[in-house]
Amino acid sequence: MEFAACLTLIGVAGPELCRSGDVLAERTGFSGNWIGITLLAAVTSLPELAIGVSSVTLADAPDIAIGNAFGSCNFNLLMLVALDFLLRGESVYRRARIGHVLPAGFGVILIGVAGMNLSMHGHGVGFRIGHVGGYAPVILLLYVLAMRTVFLYEREHREEYAEEIADRYPQMTARAAALRFAAATALIVAAGVWLPFVAERLAAAMGWNTTFVGTLFVAGATSLPEVVVTVSAVRIGALDMAIGNLLGSNLFNMAGVALSDLLYLKGPILAHVSPIHAVSACRAWR
Repeated sequence: MEFAACLTLIGVAGPELCRSGDVLAERTGFSGNWIGITLLAAVTSLPELAIGVSSVTLADAPDIAIGNAFGSCNFNLLMLVALDFLLRGESVYRRARIGHVLPAGFGVILIGVAGMNLSMHGHGVGFRIGHVGGYAPVILLLYVLAMRTVFLYEREHREEYAEEIADRYPQMTARAAALRFAAATALIVAAGVWLPFVAERLAAAMGWNTTFVGTLFVAGATSLPEVVVTVSAVRIGALDMAIGNLLGSNLFNMAGVALSDLLYLKGPILAHVSPIHAVSACRAWR
């Protein structure tokens, strides 16, 4: 029941977070791709970030943090495949703008770096700086580089989508959107802090491995905002925003792995989790 309550909070707050974030993003005049990669990806990935932070600082459950990150990446890619099956007519990969290649490519690199270091630490090989794994600053630098590269590309091709921008929420003011955004953020962070403790007790009560719980149950629950915003974006015809949200969420999740590593004081987090996570990393990377 506690797990269902967490899921309900995320399911209710996630759509409102996306709607209010979309209102604020529309005023900037950027493309759906850029809005999805930055604002929507960040806000819909808040549960993953909150769980990663609380798992390593309060619950001492690094397997939940890493399993949730890789599991969420797999969920996002699964939704991308589902879009191609659900949309009629031409393939989704032909309809989408070519600019999505950039975040997709950086996503492959980031997941590959994390997965490779996970395998290396599983064999007792790895570089560290104090309690931080050498991969953490590399992942953060790659994330910043990805955001800058996509921003420069979108700015250079801004005239291509300028005519596509439309006000989908004419009755909601920027002030109202900001207030709703803050309220929904608070609910999602609260659920994110609560969820790893529930997952740990659920695993103990059912005799399940925490790797399984983190990869499947927690990742599934925290991926609800991505599911909702992706479906909503497709329904209003904003396909590029939907794809950008999924690809951007994967980038954000990998940055969350690096942040979790910085906050995990027992050593590099990838050296203290089950090597089974490498399977999830390989699936997302491929």
